[in-house]
Amino acid sequence: MKIRILVIGRNTQIRETILRLINSQQDWQAIGALTDDEALNLFSTQPSDIALIGGGVDNKSEQKLAAAFKKMNPAVKIVRHYGGGSGLLFNEILEASGLN
Repeated sequence: MKIRILVIGRNTQIRETILRLINSQQDWQAIGALTDDEALNLFSTQPSDIALIGGGVDNKSEQKLAAAFKKMNPAVKIVRHYGGGSGLLFNEILEASGLN
């Protein structure tokens, strides 16, 4: 069973790199959103196990998104990704999914 991950980030190039890295893993499937509205729409139509909040998303948006995601799926894990390369990214996902 694939772990479904919604990646929210304001920088298109960084978000696309994160999506590529995540989707390179056999058991992970990621989709990405640039805006809060896009993230909320994707989460409601394509439920995710993990919401990865990336660069450029301010605290107000993060709190709004986390609350909405938890309301739709109380089991969703919210992960704040600050960068640091693929090793850190993979560890954050593994920790959130309970697979580490």
